[in-house]
Amino acid sequence: MAKKYDVAALGNAIVDVIASVDDRFLLTHKIAKGGMTLIDEFRAKELMKALADNSQALSGLHEVAGGSAANTMAGLASLGGTGLFIGKVKDDRLGGVFGKSMSAQGITFSAPAANDGSTTASCMIAVTPDGQRSMNTYLGACRELVPDDVDESQVAEARFLYIEGYLWDEENAKQASRKAIAAMNGAGGRVALSLSDSFCVGRFRDEFLHLLDKEVGILFANEDEAKALFQADEFDGVVEAARKWGGIAALTRSAKGCVVVEEGQVHTIPAAPVSRVIDTTGAGDQYAAGFLYGLTHGKGLADCGRLGAIAAAEVISHYGARPETSLKELAAKAELA
Repeated sequence: MAKKYDVAALGNAIVDVIASVDDRFLLTHKIAKGGMTLIDEFRAKELMKALADNSQALSGLHEVAGGSAANTMAGLASLGGTGLFIGKVKDDRLGGVFGKSMSAQGITFSAPAANDGSTTASCMIAVTPDGQRSMNTYLGACRELVPDDVDESQVAEARFLYIEGYLWDEENAKQASRKAIAAMNGAGGRVALSLSDSFCVGRFRDEFLHLLDKEVGILFANEDEAKALFQADEFDGVVEAARKWGGIAALTRSAKGCVVVEEGQVHTIPAAPVSRVIDTTGAGDQYAAGFLYGLTHGKGLADCGRLGAIAAAEVISHYGARPETSLKELAAKAELA
C-alpha cells in the first residue's frame, strides 16, 4: 500500500531568528562570539527585542523554522520527498512562524499548538561581518513534547520514522518517541535514529544501544558520536561494531566523506566538492535528508551516501542550516534524481 509520507520526523521545534550585528552589539548584550549558549525565557525576550531594534537600522530579522529533525525534513522536501514533522510549539507568534515556515517548504506540521506552558523555542543567531554565528538558544515549548502529541495513525502513514537523540533529554519526549517507534514498527515501516551529539550519547548510551538491538534499524552518527556509542578508539573499530550490529549505519566523517555499513557491505563515499566552506551548521541534518530520500526512492546504499554528501555540501557553502539551492536539481546533475 502506498504511504502518504516518505518520512515522519520527531524533534525539537525551534524558530531560528537570524540578524546581522556588529561586534559592539555582542559586547553590549554580553553574547559569546561564535558560541552556543542556552538561555531562559527572560533572556530570550530581551535578546529578541534587542535584535529587532538593532535590525531596524540594518537588514531586518529573518525567522525560519529550525531544529535538527525539522531541518532534515526541509532537505527532504527540497529533494522532492514528502515529510511529516511532529514537534511542540505554543500558540504564540513564534509558534505561528514555525508552522507557516514548515508549510511553505512543503512539510506537513499539524500538531496542535499548546495553550499553556512555555513559549515557543527560539535560537537567536547574531551574525557579525566576519561571518561568525553567535547562538543563544531558548528551548521552551519544544522540551514539553508528550505522548499525546503523537498521532499513531499519522505516523503509520509514513514509510520511515526519523528521531533526534536529543529527545531523550526529557522523559515525556522520550515516551513520545517510544510511542512513535511502536506505531512505525507496527505499521511495518523502518525507524532511524540520529545520535545528535557525543554528549547526548554519553548520557544515554545504554538506552540507544537497546533501541538499536530491538527497535531501530538505521543509525545516523558522525565519527565522534559513533566512537562514543560503540566505545571504539579508532574508526575501524566503529565499522566492525556496525557490521556486527547488522542495521544500516550512515557514518559521517566531515572532509573525509562518509562510510555506510550494513553487515557485509561497507561503502566509502568521498565528500562532495564545495568551493568554500562557510558554515558547517546543519551538515549532518542535510546528510540525513539526502540519505533518507535515497532509501525511500529505491537507491542503493552507496547512492544514498552520495545524495547525503551532496546535500551536506550545499548547506555548508552558505550560512544557515537549510538548503538555498534546490537539492533536487543538484541530485539531477549528479544523475541521482
